[in-house]
Amino acid sequence: MVHSPADSAPLTRARLSGTVRLPPGYEPALFLFTPRGEKLWAEGWDPLFPAPVSDDTEPGTVFETVHGEQRTTWVVCAREPGRSVRYARLAHGRDAGTVTVTLDNEPAPGESRVATVDYDLTALSEDGASGLARFAAGYPEYLRHWEAAIAGATGTRTPEDAGRAG
Repeated sequence: MVHSPADSAPLTRARLSGTVRLPPGYEPALFLFTPRGEKLWAEGWDPLFPAPVSDDTEPGTVFETVHGEQRTTWVVCAREPGRSVRYARLAHGRDAGTVTVTLDNEPAPGESRVATVDYDLTALSEDGASGLARFAAGYPEYLRHWEAAIAGATGTRTPEDAGRAG
């Protein structure tokens, strides 16, 4: 769903889907989208676990993140090891919903693996609706930022740069 500033009604729910191309040959790819794995590339990402966990993708695992004043509670809802993980998230006072990351099938040698990232968020306040509209409008750029950050953290070129070099 894309919401433009010309829309008169505030955005109260957004279902967004996009892809992130991962550096060729980087395994385990799904690790990059786990609570601990995301620390490798997401600036300011520091999940806090209220209970000790050995597997941070086990369904039922709870963790929190804090960015500035915003506290977000996350719960692992489901996973298919090596293939997908789904989180429920509550950004207190702002929005709530789910985030799902699903890897495509194994790519051909030398090709980028693709992760599909789906957000389904509902605003919890007027400010949340405004923020959700901004997030939806910038979603493609948001995912391009993920690609660049992952490439930088893994010491590889972005898939786009790798394609230009050949």
